[in-house]
Amino acid sequence: QVQLVESGGGLVQAGGSLRLSCAASGRTFSNYNVGWFRQAPGKEREFVAAITWSGARTYYADSVKGRYTISRDNAKNTVYLQMNSLKPEDTAVYYCAADPDPYSGNYYYTSSYVYWGQGTQVTVSS
Repeated sequence: QVQLVESGGGLVQAGGSLRLSCAASGRTFSNYNVGWFRQAPGKEREFVAAITWSGARTYYADSVKGRYTISRDNAKNTVYLQMNSLKPEDTAVYYCAADPDPYSGNYYYTSSYVYWGQGTQVTVSS
């Protein structure tokens, strides 16, 4: 069993930056692929970024490519999402999720992830 806790959300002006953290319990977290998703009011949850268990590969939604960076520190059981040049349309609840199958390859789909955090609110004002 893995428990995920997100932190680092908040209110920021357009053009600003935030760094989200996803802290995990469980010694096997370093074997899990991890993704970040977001959900705005009235919209479906959407893929934002993902990182493989080793950190060797990263994947991004087109809408955040070049602005967001996902990284992980397996020694700290933590995955980060650095968000720069934030826009009002980035406003959402951000969730991290873990996939215990390191070879699934399905980084973009919510159904690939077994463990989810409770989410952290990110609000970008114009």
